[in-house]
Amino acid sequence: MDIIRELIIKVENLKQWKNFKEALKILKDATIKYSDDYRIYEEIADIYLYEWNLNQAAKAVNFALSINNDSATWNYLKWFILLSNEKPLEAIKYLEKSNSLMWNNAEVLRNLWWAYTMIWQQDRWITILKRALNISPWDELITEDLAMALIWTWKVKDWNQLLEKIWKNFEK
Repeated sequence: MDIIRELIIKVENLKQWKNFKEALKILKDATIKYSDDYRIYEEIADIYLYEWNLNQAAKAVNFALSINNDSATWNYLKWFILLSNEKPLEAIKYLEKSNSLMWNNAEVLRNLWWAYTMIWQQDRWITILKRALNISPWDELITEDLAMALIWTWKVKDWNQLLEKIWKNFEK
């Protein structure tokens, strides 16, 4: 079995029990021997994001992107950090890259919709959310976001159809 994979499983268990200090120690020790494995830095960034330490998370993400710029996860995390730092225009390019690398991921699409709402590019809202909902038809968050996007863009007829669909699913 892959040594890094085993390490990540151990770290994920520690994170589940909110033992971030121990998980971070294991990961930092691992960077000495496996400094070129971007997966370690992904876990480090994840811990820092959970602790809302955006500066440290950004350092881990930036280093990981220097190792593997074609990681959908890293581009997604970079988007999150930039958006959290109120840089939506810069953030969108990373989310778009994540979307191109992790094609048909409903959660990435849902967040791409959110990013476009931040810069008021309404022409993309409906298309992105409809695609996300087609991929994940039972996702309540995507459904709610699509309902909001339809209201914001005055597509009341489409909104009513979506509400009917939601109601039918609710009655089941």
